Amino acid sequence: MAKKAKSSVDKIVKKVNKEFEKTSSQIEGLISDAMKQFDTLQHQVQDPVRKLLKEVDELREREMKRFNDEFERRLDEFHELQSNILERLGVASKEDIRKAEKESKKELKKSPASAASKPAKKAAPKNTAAKKTAAKKTPAAKTKKAADKSDLTLVKGIGPATAKKMQDAGITSIDQIANPSAADQEKLNAFSSIKGFDQLTAEAKKIN
Repeated sequence: MAKKAKSSVDKIVKKVNKEFEKTSSQIEGLISDAMKQFDTLQHQVQDPVRKLLKEVDELREREMKRFNDEFERRLDEFHELQSNILERLGVASKEDIRKAEKESKKELKKSPASAASKPAKKAAPKNTAAKKTAAKKTPAAKTKKAADKSDLTLVKGIGPATAKKMQDAGITSIDQIANPSAADQEKLNAFSSIKGFDQLTAEAKKIN
């Protein structure tokens, strides 16, 4: 009797274990399917997000490039406008002024008049004849100190920038402004927009 009861219990245990294993297998299968579906869903969500982020980056780069190009174009226009205004007013830039100052200093160092004046300070004439000779030399020194006719900036109303453009156009001497030929006058007419253009010839004639 006891043996029959024991065999019945064993059968029940085996059956329960079998059902448990079957159920476990089904659960594992369901979990596996759920994970696969989750991975698929994740990819479906991530791919559009990645694509959207990529499009946003590309759009941002295009807009930044467009903005930089527009900024540089506006900056160039501003510089050009500034140069035109300075030219019309006859005002030179700091760089042009410095160049003009350096050139004038070089000219002064090379000038024969400055070289002639230095010995006069060191040794004064000892007699009347020497004084007369020195007096005769003084006008000659002044004559040598004549204005540099190639320096157009000596004419009132012409700045370094305008002078350079005039030289490029063929106006290389103050005499061409003071007494212009027909060809020179035609070249000068190209600068009729500068301030005081009507007085340039009169101002040029004042320079010896």
